[in-house]
Amino acid sequence: MGPHPAVAAIRLAVRRVLNDILAEHGSTLTSARAASAGARDAVRARVAVAEPAADPAVGPGPLVLVACSGGADSMALASALAFEAPKLGIRAGGVTVDHGLQSGSDVRAAEVVQRLGELGLDPCESVAVTVGREGGPEAAARDARYAALDEAAARFGAAAVLLGHTRDDQAETVLLGLARGSGIRSLSGMAAISGTGGRYRRPFLALDRQTARTACMAQSLPVWDDPHNTDPSYTRSRLRHEGLPALEKALGKGVVEALARTAQLSRDDADALDAWAGQAESAVRDDSGFLECAKLETLPPAVRRRVLRRAAIDAGAPAGSLFARHIEEIDRLITGWRGQGAINLPGRVVARRQGGRLVIRQG
Repeated sequence: MGPHPAVAAIRLAVRRVLNDILAEHGSTLTSARAASAGARDAVRARVAVAEPAADPAVGPGPLVLVACSGGADSMALASALAFEAPKLGIRAGGVTVDHGLQSGSDVRAAEVVQRLGELGLDPCESVAVTVGREGGPEAAARDARYAALDEAAARFGAAAVLLGHTRDDQAETVLLGLARGSGIRSLSGMAAISGTGGRYRRPFLALDRQTARTACMAQSLPVWDDPHNTDPSYTRSRLRHEGLPALEKALGKGVVEALARTAQLSRDDADALDAWAGQAESAVRDDSGFLECAKLETLPPAVRRRVLRRAAIDAGAPAGSLFARHIEEIDRLITGWRGQGAINLPGRVVARRQGGRLVIRQG
């Protein structure tokens, strides 16, 4: 008798991602094996030797880490990684981040590390972080968490870090982006692959939250429910427990699936527009590298604003603090020029129009 359907679903999702990771690292492994085989053949030509049991020149398979909070989504992910990785010759480890926002969080983190070890993951560790205040509590915690995961992945030499975001999380992210009015990129939600070098992978974006929880129950995996997830003082919590249920009551079932589908369609469109903007940028700069206002004005608004956003980021404006209203203000220097003054942007970046050129630089 096979595994529970929910367990089978999460394992299949993880297996697909692990196969992708292996394929990406395949060329390196193939080169190493070829070099090793060549060296062995040269030795055999001189001395008769026994075939070695293992090939140390190739080395072990890539290391994949799972970011685990101890909740149902990430515990289901950790169990699937522990099951699938050895079959593919992949090393599997885990990291839990202690945000220090609740009493006893260090004890909870230690328990998660123990559970990961019991699943067979190695290395496993807890990383304590200090959460700042910039951007609000949720954004600050997220920034601290990703910084810790980046550091851990670099230190261990991990090929990838798996994240347990589900289709429900994707729907919430799309709605939050819609509420901010930040444009089509915000409606794109979370990418299946993101981070430097494609470090972060999200196998569960096509699975709902209940599937992950059911998989944990079927495997008798203990889970920890973060009280922040039900705290109405957090925007995402209110959206999860009040906003989405209200939408489903008004519009019927299928809202989560529709929002997740919207995310993928929006991402495809945003990627295409980003590529167009990348190609157009060189054509709207003069020989000195300055953006020419007359040429910018001929671009479609969606493409022009992407060029402006990229220029602001290149000048030092933090991407996470650069909002649609900032880009709209810069855009008015192109389309609504009436001699207005400079535009102050995050990161002490200033945009101004001078002699028919748009100058964006540190103030």
